[in-house]
Amino acid sequence: MITRVRHLAAVCALGTALTALAACSAPDPVRAPRAVPRSAVASASASPAAGPPTLAPGPAGLTPVFEHGPRSGDRAVALTFDADMTADQGPRAARGERFDNPGLIAALRELRVPATLFMTGRWAKEYPRQARSLGRDPLFEIANHSYSHYAYTEDCYGLPTVDEERMRADVERAYAAFRAAGVHDAMPYFRFPGGCHDTRALKALVPAGVTAVQWDVVSGDAFATDARAVARDVLDGVRPGSVVVLHCTLSAAPTTERVVRQVVPELRREGYRLVKVSELIGASGGRR
Repeated sequence: MITRVRHLAAVCALGTALTALAACSAPDPVRAPRAVPRSAVASASASPAAGPPTLAPGPAGLTPVFEHGPRSGDRAVALTFDADMTADQGPRAARGERFDNPGLIAALRELRVPATLFMTGRWAKEYPRQARSLGRDPLFEIANHSYSHYAYTEDCYGLPTVDEERMRADVERAYAAFRAAGVHDAMPYFRFPGGCHDTRALKALVPAGVTAVQWDVVSGDAFATDARAVARDVLDGVRPGSVVVLHCTLSAAPTTERVVRQVVPELRREGYRLVKVSELIGASGGRR
């Protein structure tokens, strides 16, 4: 419970800091390529070429929400990294603030860690070469974290909000930014900024054809200064099938590289196998 409270406070601080200089209006709607529609995906018996696995629609046909994989059998765990950046933080990046984290990516490559990066479209626009490099590396998969990290509900850690009629366009705008950066095979997975969602948001995203991906292990790496404490929180919380949420934003999560270098060897010693989110979804009965 203490860990959960500390995490919520850290996320709140992260949302406030990342949006302090951002405008409070939702991003302008644009006409962007649509995410891979669920109707375009075949059944689970189809070949892998048919597309990545997605979950069937949730109750009442809403966008499905995935939190973790199977708890029994294979001890698979997915490390995921949110690459946050808001629409108006370009001037801060120009002044030298790092919203990327090259050291973290180098560590993942060095340790051969498959990972899923939930990237905002604004991050891809600011760091197109990195986005393209990540998108072409078979070790990683790129998923959608909105265009500018605006919340899809009210009262979400101080984040500005996206109007309901613009939610789908915001997701599609992020996919368009990925394509502009050279990432042409982003996954049909979406993570809500702040993790905040409700029935209204799940309904609005149905036409986008995405599976919403949340988590069951919070790392607490946002603004953390003690990498050992964060690593211990991760290791204490992990179970077979877990989805761990961390960050790929150096200025907001400066300890994450050190956390990864501590957590990965220990997880492997404990018999866990590190995988991408797509593998966990597939193991959970996701359809292609």
